Amino acid sequence: QVQLVESGGGSVQTGGSLVVSCTASGRTSSTYEMAWFRQAPGKEREFVASIHGFGYRSNYADSVKGRFTISGDSFKNTVDLHMSSLKPEDTAVYYCAASLGYGLAPQMANNWRYWGQGTQVTVSS
Repeated sequence: QVQLVESGGGSVQTGGSLVVSCTASGRTSSTYEMAWFRQAPGKEREFVASIHGFGYRSNYADSVKGRFTISGDSFKNTVDLHMSSLKPEDTAVYYCAASLGYGLAPQMANNWRYWGQGTQVTVSS
C-alpha cells in the first residue's frame, strides 16, 4: 500500500505561481512513476503531468506545457508540481497518483493505482 498526501494548494491571481507537493509513504517502491491529475467541478479528471524513473522522463498535457514543471525527490519520496502563468481554467482539485500499470498510458486516470485526497487550486481573474 502507498499513502499519498498532497499539500500546497491555495488561491492565486491570473499570471501567478503556485507549487503543490505530494508526499508518499508506505510501499514507496511503487513511486517509481507518479503523476498529477486535476478535476474541475462538473468535469472529468484530467491528466496534467507525470514523472518516470525518478525524473528520467516526464510527460505533460498540452494545456500546461511550458507553464508547469513536475519534479521528484526519490530520497524524500515527494513529487512537486511547479505551476506558473496560471489561468482561471487551471482552477481545479489537484490529485497525486502513483503506481502506473505496466505498459499503460500515464494519461489515463484508471491506469494509476494509488491516489491522494486532493488539494484545491483556485485562480482568480
